[in-house]
Amino acid sequence: MSKIEWKAGNMLYPLPAVMVSCGTQPTEYNIITISWAGTINTDPPMVSISIREKRHSFKIIKEAGEFVINLTTENLAYAADWCGVKSGRDVNKFKEMKLTPVPASKISTPLIAESPVNIECKVKQVIELGTHHLFLAEVVAVNADERYLDKNTNKFDLRQTNPITYLHGSYYTLGEKIGRFGYSVRKKKGKRKDAGKEI
Repeated sequence: MSKIEWKAGNMLYPLPAVMVSCGTQPTEYNIITISWAGTINTDPPMVSISIREKRHSFKIIKEAGEFVINLTTENLAYAADWCGVKSGRDVNKFKEMKLTPVPASKISTPLIAESPVNIECKVKQVIELGTHHLFLAEVVAVNADERYLDKNTNKFDLRQTNPITYLHGSYYTLGEKIGRFGYSVRKKKGKRKDAGKEI
């Protein structure tokens, strides 16, 4: 097996393609599409997003100290892409993409109603890294569309929403399930012979 060495770069793919809503007043509401977002802590629950300083949403989020991560779906792919290439300095993204800003439960930034999951975040720290600033934030509330709640198990089935990912400049839906966490060490069900008896 041979390998080719490339120069150092960001090759951690696939990534979530999320729409981050920001702004605490209707006149400044905006949406920025981000693939550099991730989970960083369990207790307290924390996430991170990375944004270039020149982006319109950068100043809005830094001054407000809050934002909402809105998960995207196949139906939201066009809007997610459009909101990633257009600037809020020039257009009203909610209006142009016919997305609905609705009040959050714990912060002043609006949720995107059409998103199946909205994660309300309060910024705890901003780290200047180079091309991007890293926003570390605590999750203060999660809002989920009850249509995707399995009433028998009371679990949220995110797969039903057809979530999308971002991979080398393209968007993809998820593939087939190939396993579950811990399946590699889980005891297999079935028959085995033990001392001449099947159990």
